[in-house]
Amino acid sequence: MLPTEPTRWIERLPIWRDRPLAAVAATLGMVGLALLARLAADGVLPPGFPYLTFFPAVLLTSFLFGAELGAVAAVLCGLFAWYFFIPPVRTLNLTLGSAVALAFYAFVTATDIAIVFWMQRANARLRHARERNRALATTRALLFRELQHRVSNNLQVAAGLLTLQKRRIDDPDARAALDESARRIGVIGRISRQLYREDGGAIPLGDLLGPLVADIVEAGGKRVEVAIHDPAALVLSPDAAVPVALVVAESVANAIEHGFAGRDSGRIALTCAQDGGMLRITVHDDGAGLGADFDMQASSSLGLGIAKMLATQLGGSFRLHGGQGTTAELTLPA
Repeated sequence: MLPTEPTRWIERLPIWRDRPLAAVAATLGMVGLALLARLAADGVLPPGFPYLTFFPAVLLTSFLFGAELGAVAAVLCGLFAWYFFIPPVRTLNLTLGSAVALAFYAFVTATDIAIVFWMQRANARLRHARERNRALATTRALLFRELQHRVSNNLQVAAGLLTLQKRRIDDPDARAALDESARRIGVIGRISRQLYREDGGAIPLGDLLGPLVADIVEAGGKRVEVAIHDPAALVLSPDAAVPVALVVAESVANAIEHGFAGRDSGRIALTCAQDGGMLRITVHDDGAGLGADFDMQASSSLGLGIAKMLATQLGGSFRLHGGQGTTAELTLPA
């Protein structure tokens, strides 16, 4: 599930939409405070500042409680300024001077309220668009994950059908071939399930190979300690990731089957490294090692043949090295 982004505080404005009485009371309180502040400053200020404390009250009310209450505050503040501070004071007589002053006040407050209103409408549209995009992204992630599971499940079904077909065959070689085919199809299914993150991005190679190697080790029935080194968190395209994972799976399976033959436990080190323009992946085991007469080119092993074929398709190479244990090395362009 995608993380929920917290709503920005400015997108919550205007506030108290669900509490209109509280918003009206707060508006009247701001207007009253503006009037008291202007009365207190009347003996200090020079003539010509009738709206000094009323403009902030109108702007703040519009910002916090919306354009409607901002307009109410503007009307009340305009009446108070007209009555108390525009000559002739304490009357509502409309003279040329008071008309000009009120027209200026009306223009400024209307402009402020309109700007706040448009800003809040734009924020509301952005919030709704972001929520819609988040919902679409969540739906996409769910559908993508479901697609991965369906592809993986279909491949697992195919592997199961091969296993059922094996029961009708008596030839040991044919049964072994069907077992190997079912295992490889199952590996492809597991790779397909783990190929992407929920947001559609490819996962690092080490994270992709970790669960796959763990499944192969568990299926091998031996106690194998596996260390995976992917310091650069390398990411491959899907076209390359599946063949690479298959080659690694073959290498690990061969290490368990042949390198640890006659043993109950062992150690495998898997290393992913980028050297210049080449990617090098090695699978090293501390098993019995290669025989003195081993010739990879002359080997009839289907697993080695598949590994060499996949490496060639990727424009790289696959080799086995002896010594202390066995090292399978896959090299391909990064």
